Amino acid sequence: MQERKQSAVYRVLAGLLRPTMRLTTRRSWRGAEHLPATGGFVAVANHVSNFDPLTLAHFLYEHGAAPKFLAKSSLFEVPVLGRLLSAADQIPVYRGTDRAGDSLLAARTALASGECVAIFPEGTHTRDPGMWPMVAKTGVARLALATRVPVIPVAQWGAHLVLPRFQAAFHPFPPKPVTVVAGPPVDLDDLYDRPVDQEVLTEATARIMRAITDQLADIRGEEPPARPYDVRRDGDPRAAYDAARAERGAARRARRATRGGRLAGVHAVVRSSRARIAGAAGRAGRARRGPGAGR
Repeated sequence: MQERKQSAVYRVLAGLLRPTMRLTTRRSWRGAEHLPATGGFVAVANHVSNFDPLTLAHFLYEHGAAPKFLAKSSLFEVPVLGRLLSAADQIPVYRGTDRAGDSLLAARTALASGECVAIFPEGTHTRDPGMWPMVAKTGVARLALATRVPVIPVAQWGAHLVLPRFQAAFHPFPPKPVTVVAGPPVDLDDLYDRPVDQEVLTEATARIMRAITDQLADIRGEEPPARPYDVRRDGDPRAAYDAARAERGAARRARRATRGGRLAGVHAVVRSSRARIAGAAGRAGRARRGPGAGR
């Protein structure tokens, strides 16, 4: 494969993360032959866990395609992390602002330079209760139709065992099985010369997500839902999850406060007992010394 551009910071981060990934995951990788050896392409994947970017990046990097991720702009505002992401040529996405188009322009530039641009089309962790891909945003379709570069669907499963969905609990050991499978480019040829309207964007997005879902079904050996989960139609279970987590946190704090109150009571009893013992000892000492002792 042609070696794609990497900054010095990118190389350092890759050098640090690759051994970590080898220690924390047992990898089953397939389909690397579908990754273009030269020229720009878009890698699209399902998103279940915050560990997904690392498992996807590891697969792509080891096969000669150092990815440039489209990542939410808030990550670039985190001290240290933001500077590292910028220095590693990652691409911020400014959702809901007048800079929303900047990410697509940066992605187009990277693709024109022969780079691999990695995107999670869902934009966030799937809300599907069974962790299947949900309805995606149309940004990746817009990029694909504008550039006509290959769109490679990548399904992955197992990253959530290292870092569960919606949680910060890290479980690196023992190493978890992680499967990553790349498929052939999504066929969008019949859409290239059509006006890029909502119908075309929806169709292109659906084809991309269907390819990812079919590959994931093969990995899991299960049938996916009849239709992808749609937050607008089915609701967002993340709110209920966050509420339950907040309730559990409040209960833990209440238990700690109760234990603290009990300990405070015990300490007060101990202090009172010590004071009574000291007073009794003092009276006993004065009695032994007799009247006028100590004067």
